[in-house]
Amino acid sequence: MTEEDRVPWQGWRRKGEDAGLPAAKGPGSRRPFGATWWGRAWLEALEQRARLDPGRLSRGRSYARRGSVVELTVSPGEVEAVVQGSRTTPYQVTVRIRAFSSAEWGSVLDVVSAQIGRVAALLDGELPPEVIDDVRDAGLELLPGAGEVLTHCTCPDFAVPCKHSAAVCYLIADALDDDPFALLLLRGRRKDDLLTALRTRRGTTSTTTVVPRTPPPAGIPAIAAFTSLELRTGGAMPVPAPPRPLGAPGVPAAVRVLDPPRSSGVDVRDLVALATDAARRAWELASGDGDGGLDLTFEQDLARRAANALGTPELADLAHRAGITARQLTTWAVAWREAGPGGLAVTVDEPTDVAPEALAEAIGALPHATIEANRVTAGKLQLRLGPDNLWYRFDQHFNDWTLTRPPAPDPHDLL
Repeated sequence: MTEEDRVPWQGWRRKGEDAGLPAAKGPGSRRPFGATWWGRAWLEALEQRARLDPGRLSRGRSYARRGSVVELTVSPGEVEAVVQGSRTTPYQVTVRIRAFSSAEWGSVLDVVSAQIGRVAALLDGELPPEVIDDVRDAGLELLPGAGEVLTHCTCPDFAVPCKHSAAVCYLIADALDDDPFALLLLRGRRKDDLLTALRTRRGTTSTTTVVPRTPPPAGIPAIAAFTSLELRTGGAMPVPAPPRPLGAPGVPAAVRVLDPPRSSGVDVRDLVALATDAARRAWELASGDGDGGLDLTFEQDLARRAANALGTPELADLAHRAGITARQLTTWAVAWREAGPGGLAVTVDEPTDVAPEALAEAIGALPHATIEANRVTAGKLQLRLGPDNLWYRFDQHFNDWTLTRPPAPDPHDLL
């Protein structure tokens, strides 16, 4: 990376006091904001609840995309940033959000500390989305509402927010992607102080709520319990029925609210797709409606996943990641949907020599057909004999042979 790429505003300064910023272009010109749940929640609050001028926000978004915000620091109740505008001297921007008072934070901690699971997640360095509900139960809102986002900039633009301040507002989403605890900092409480207060409250709770307990009854030995059950049931020990699986597979709830860490490089859409696929395979095993695809080859598993994505943009993305064309993967997906592993095999395998008498029925069904190994072709229709001794029908579409129906032992059934 050249020095001009690293600090692009240096080039603008050499062009004069009011040279103007270049238009946003390249890969970053359309880059999204809010890669995690917390980043997206901030943007939703910024654009829907904070009641800031949409036109100004739009200009600020473009400024943020071109890299005009060169420095950003989050501290209790405010964000300070340096934004390079069209002039030589960068502007100083401050974005303020009302910090909760000590009493308000006490109410929040009362609600949070009463839930062991929430405390465990926080002490483990995670900020679960349910904390928003906890804060609301305390009569407050964690994300900013109308009139709570206050901005100031040293630029001569008197609009509120100016485009420089709006750019900083969008870059706060990046800060929350990196560390969602920054939102608690904006409300006035540092992460370490918050965790210390929670540990103290949990410790106080555990020492003040302990009361003497009556020892539980000694009970009876297990063998005596089983003997008693045998006497009551006449010696027949009923086996409990296994729980019935759900009526259909679904999406695991956790992946909808818990985004992977930004530093992991895992896209939340990929995580949802993999978790949903794993849930479907587990459901097949639990319901007896398949083997969950545990013994599939790479090509078979790819075709299986593609069959579930037919007609959606996810298929093209899956093909790109697998290193094949979307057209080829669509052919595999259709073959899998129509005939499973056998259909995929006759689709991807090269022509295989078979005994001439094995083709007699297909040749009789297709007069004037041409023969190539296990394939009998007449015009835009082709019959292939699979290794399972079943016949598969293919039709030619745009110079591609596509499996169009389930297999049959008699080729006449496919015509």
